[in-house]
Amino acid sequence: MNLQDLGDRIRHRRKKYGLTQTDIANAVQVSPQAVSKWERGENAPDISCLSSLAQLLGVSIEWLLGCQSVDKDVFEATVLAARARNAREKSEQLEPRDFASWTNGVCFQLTETVLRYGGVPIKNRGAGLLCFFSGNEHQARAIDTALSACKLVNEPLKAGLSTGSIYFGPIGHPDYSQPDAIGEAVSISLLNTDWAAKNTTTGIAVDQKTLSGSTKHSDVQGIHHVINYTGISHNVHIIEVPVK
Repeated sequence: MNLQDLGDRIRHRRKKYGLTQTDIANAVQVSPQAVSKWERGENAPDISCLSSLAQLLGVSIEWLLGCQSVDKDVFEATVLAARARNAREKSEQLEPRDFASWTNGVCFQLTETVLRYGGVPIKNRGAGLLCFFSGNEHQARAIDTALSACKLVNEPLKAGLSTGSIYFGPIGHPDYSQPDAIGEAVSISLLNTDWAAKNTTTGIAVDQKTLSGSTKHSDVQGIHHVINYTGISHNVHIIEVPVK
């Protein structure tokens, strides 16, 4: 295996998806320095993280190692959508430039919290953020992020989490496309966010698959709800996670 060719493939896919070396490091739970060494051809990823790395970059392990050219851009992840609850009120109270500054402050705090727990920010949504977690213990890290954000961000938050298969890659016209994530887990996380704002005191709604997939949080004693969302063909089991 030619390490420089491997590094070139990793760098090419990373840049295609608009990811930083830190994003890659967070997603596969290694240091940014390790990713830098991969791309420079000084070292190769450990076999234990090849699967997560290939999924994140939308390729097969075989392609990553130079054996074939089959892409694989669908993988399991936990999606977290979080937003400030009072964004609408702030938009009415503040001048546009001040509202933009306030929004940037909320997004900065959210993004820093996501990065702390190894998440990959996808895009800002007003005074909020959509992100995903993959690799080891991705459910637990996503829940920890939501809990920490509710305590650390200066504004009251609403957060929704869902685990499932997502597509991650460029979306839109080739000249204007941006990396994005789509899939039912994304849709449910966004629905959970809005539901949490109206129906919970904690502001955090986690689906059952996310909670049961986290050994760290599997014994959380939260309020259970069964929701029938319009456009979702099955009931969604939600747990209102308490913030301690």
